[in-house]
Amino acid sequence: MDPSSSKRVGLFATCLVDLFRPSVGFAAVKLLEDAGCTVSVPSQTCCGQPAFNSGDQADARALALQVMDSFANCDYVVAPSGSCAGMMAKHYPELFEGDPELQRRARAFAAKTFELVSFLTDVLGVTQVRASFPRTVTYHDSCSGLRELGVQAQPRKLLASVDGLELKEMKDSDVCCGFGGTFAAKFGEISGAIVERKTVDIIGSGAPVLLAGDLGCLMNMAGRLSRQGRAIEVRHVAEVLANMTDTPPIGAPAEKSAEKTA
Repeated sequence: MDPSSSKRVGLFATCLVDLFRPSVGFAAVKLLEDAGCTVSVPSQTCCGQPAFNSGDQADARALALQVMDSFANCDYVVAPSGSCAGMMAKHYPELFEGDPELQRRARAFAAKTFELVSFLTDVLGVTQVRASFPRTVTYHDSCSGLRELGVQAQPRKLLASVDGLELKEMKDSDVCCGFGGTFAAKFGEISGAIVERKTVDIIGSGAPVLLAGDLGCLMNMAGRLSRQGRAIEVRHVAEVLANMTDTPPIGAPAEKSAEKTA
């Protein structure tokens, strides 16, 4: 589809953004609107990935159908998460093997689904943003975005245009943080060991700010860093690119207090 002819974008906000970090959704909307898109947020629920990863094909299909119906009138579907975008773009067609009509719908839906920063750079051709963040940052490449969607150079390209920002690459930036969705719940001890090793590389970068494109990974790393007593600021990359960094960092005490009173 020619992006210059139609830019009706449906934002798939994701469960974690909706429940824990709405500021990421607002940042995504700002970035998309600044790039000339008309953005809507259709009624939505989970993308179905937890059910899919757990082998619950029936519930995963039911959720996928809900999502496809909700975003049927959108020219593009964009998510500030490589994990959810990867589920919709790569795995929805798998869910309907044996049903030609539903699989055709799923393939058409997958073809219009993108991760946020990839959509901005690869589809809309955005090369720079109007943002200032005079800090040194390091960047974690989340597994799904990197391995399923090829998101790696895109965030770095836009971060290079942020006024005052310096990127210091950590060792093994593409190594898993240990979250893995339901993996962290099923194999907590292994997940904990993986994120413990990850924090060594984050700290070793010397950067006081950690960025990534998936909130699950960010919450996992922020939690471990906080328990270690590390004063490292953790943010979703969209917040920096949209120049919306007034909210407390992920895992900050103020955020925890707000959750308790909700």
